[in-house]
Amino acid sequence: MTTAPMNTLNQFDTPQLQLLHRGKVRDSLRAPNGERLIVVTDRLSAFDSVLETPIAYKGAVLNGLANFWFEKTKHIIPNHVIELVDANAMLVKEAEPIRVEMVVRAYLTGSMWRGYQAGQRTFSGVTVPDGMTKHQPFPEFILTPTTKEESDREITPENLVSEGWVSQELYDQMAEKALALFKVGSDLLKEKGIILVDTKYEFGLLNGELILIDEIHTPDSSRFWSAEDYAKNPETAEQMDKEYVRQWLIANKQDGKYPRALTPEVSAEASRRYLDIYERIVGSPLPASSELTPDGDVTARLVGNLVRAGLMTPS
Repeated sequence: MTTAPMNTLNQFDTPQLQLLHRGKVRDSLRAPNGERLIVVTDRLSAFDSVLETPIAYKGAVLNGLANFWFEKTKHIIPNHVIELVDANAMLVKEAEPIRVEMVVRAYLTGSMWRGYQAGQRTFSGVTVPDGMTKHQPFPEFILTPTTKEESDREITPENLVSEGWVSQELYDQMAEKALALFKVGSDLLKEKGIILVDTKYEFGLLNGELILIDEIHTPDSSRFWSAEDYAKNPETAEQMDKEYVRQWLIANKQDGKYPRALTPEVSAEASRRYLDIYERIVGSPLPASSELTPDGDVTARLVGNLVRAGLMTPS
């Protein structure tokens, strides 16, 4: 079921459940009653490529954080969660996904900063002023939606409607909810000394009702900065997410190609950083290795929990 070391989960397969989709990080399977089982693996994607080295606890961190935020924001919008059935797995309602990513930004950074440096001033229909500096905050949160295609592309709200991605009414609803979610996330993280720089939200329709799906405010979907670090020097604020791995890959690029695997030291440090951001956000550490997986076999633990949840039968 997995080719990863016992203490990591690189992929999940079982003849008992139909594999619906294998994404860069998540494996989706059909649960017996028609729901969707999302297994969050320890795979790490960088520069549009999945690395050969899984990161211990990464999947459990992402799954646990998403569940934390879904619970914190369900008063704003319903979400797809039915039950957390394992540290790495979530049973969710089957919704019709809307093929649009609602990207909310509070600071000029990342790909937007690179475009700004090259002279671009309008992003997904939002025009920003001249004279801004790297990592400068915007006067208010901005929305820069993208399509979910083979290569995501910037698109204006008007074109989302005219191209048939969403209706105007649905877009307005998504925009309102995305900004409200970002406000709640920003406020809670600010209390913990963390800046929510930007993030993406994905929505779906369930019986005609808009719901939140995928993940929310995780290190893979969001950019975080330490508020203390930012206060010292905004332009050198270090990201509290997988940017550490990206920078290592850039530094070790050879003949125009990034490494396909990480060293044990880099993998261990990446794992430590994921565990650290989990503890800082949730306020308590991810359960210790011995509690999560007493014998170190993540797949065996996952299968045992799926059997106990009635989603699989003992083999």
